[in-house]
Amino acid sequence: MHRRHVLLSAGALTLAFTSLAQANQAANAAEDFVATNIQAGFDILNDRAVGASARQQRFADLLLGLTDVRRVALFLLGRYAADASAADLDAYVAAYQDYALSIYRTYFQLYAGQSLKVVSSRERAPGDFIVTTNMAGGAPMEIDFRVRTDGAKPMLVDVAVSGVWLALAQRDQFLATLAVNKGDIKALTAQLRALPSR
Repeated sequence: MHRRHVLLSAGALTLAFTSLAQANQAANAAEDFVATNIQAGFDILNDRAVGASARQQRFADLLLGLTDVRRVALFLLGRYAADASAADLDAYVAAYQDYALSIYRTYFQLYAGQSLKVVSSRERAPGDFIVTTNMAGGAPMEIDFRVRTDGAKPMLVDVAVSGVWLALAQRDQFLATLAVNKGDIKALTAQLRALPSR
């Protein structure tokens, strides 16, 4: 009986250590993702050896490879996504992609010449991490990145500057627009398309 208790305890400890190691490995993946890729975005926008249009295209290509645009876009629609046609959703996601690229480009350009340092990370839920960073080279600024590591590769799903999450703020705006327009996603798509390029 004592031997069985010892074996069960050892098994429980092994399982606990394995779970902790897996969480740490996932956290490191999220931190590595931010440290490597977000800094690459700054480097692209700060590269004056190429023209502005080439920089913007390289930045767009990088960001689209890092961000789960469709997942974020559908999240912003809330309950209205369920009633929309596939064609309307596809048109909206395409418009949102252009809008998101201009927003991220604006954010990154605000911090031109600065560098990013990962400070810490925490797991919100399995495979869902908040990576906290500080900007160096200008006014101190905390920027948090929400990274999902539960897919084929880590993906960026949201950014918070000084505690304000971009996707949550956008969701409030989008839902307000949809409410005024009786849930018509075409109206939201048209509004996104009409916004001036940043």
